[in-house]
Amino acid sequence: DENDRVWITRSGFLSPSTLYVSDGDVDDLVLNASSAEGGDDLTLSLPARGPLYSLPSFFETEDLVATQRSCKSADGTVIPYFLIGKRETLERAAAAGGGDAADQPPCLVYGYGGFEIPMQAGYSASIGIGWLRRGGTFVEACIRGGGEFGPTWHQAALKGKRIKAYEDMKAVCDDVVVQKLARRGGVGIQGGSNGGLMVGNMLTHFPECFDAAVCQVPLLDMRRFHKLLAGASWMAEYGNPDEDWESWLERYSPYHQLGWRQCCADVSSLPPTLFTTSTRDDRVHPAHARKMVAKLLDLGSDKTFYYENIEGGHGGAANNEQRSFMKTLEYSFLWKMLSASDSDDDKAAKL
Repeated sequence: DENDRVWITRSGFLSPSTLYVSDGDVDDLVLNASSAEGGDDLTLSLPARGPLYSLPSFFETEDLVATQRSCKSADGTVIPYFLIGKRETLERAAAAGGGDAADQPPCLVYGYGGFEIPMQAGYSASIGIGWLRRGGTFVEACIRGGGEFGPTWHQAALKGKRIKAYEDMKAVCDDVVVQKLARRGGVGIQGGSNGGLMVGNMLTHFPECFDAAVCQVPLLDMRRFHKLLAGASWMAEYGNPDEDWESWLERYSPYHQLGWRQCCADVSSLPPTLFTTSTRDDRVHPAHARKMVAKLLDLGSDKTFYYENIEGGHGGAANNEQRSFMKTLEYSFLWKMLSASDSDDDKAAKL
């Protein structure tokens, strides 16, 4: 009531949270949309006086670009995704056209797709230091099941319609290759918890569209999830295994699909995958990851990797030292698996 000041907090993939104040001048508060390297670059016109306060920046961003693109899923639905990488990578993609993308760096596609949780632009020091500054391209896929466009977007991949989320993820993985943003052989995927269920289904439904995966604290056994820890509280999202197993749950239970579906009958042809979990996870039982890894090994996989931290709960790490170790492990694995110079046997030997 005392003044017209407006407080603004801004954060993005390339900028940490920053606090601004405006005296209420409408001209200060205009959202501008402009094209940048083929994507939509959204920028906010902020007060000329500059920021009042900003959290520290942990990596250089001068040669990096963050854009938003989109592609069409199997049913024609437009799926947006954020793309962050070096400016020269995007310029190479534009120059390649229908040509060769052999020089493009590894591309990591991250997704979640559940519980109406949106994937939004946000600053991450670990992604910046561990992936972007190394030269990699990072993609955040806004697949159905999340909350990017409200309840309808969430409900579009609820229960028996969950395959829509995985078709969306496939569409994004395919699009970065078609657009020459990544080379075939250089696309990795990552997801945790419900996102781990997504990775498991990509492995058993669409293994041809990516080349390495990290599956974190995953949900993988959909026949028994409601009997383990907090699983019973997720039946509104996935369904009731005692009633809906044959109707739809069996089709997206990676543990049960493994070795049965034609695309994953020969596990030796599946992309290298690192499974991580925590002994003390009190939300998703570590048995999900343990059983999946054991089955892959029993079926003859030699590209399955596993790490179980004995602390950390559902976050997979108990402190910053452990978080740093886990991020280093994940990004090092993906970088080695997606490198263009080595054969699969050489990559596995390095680990």
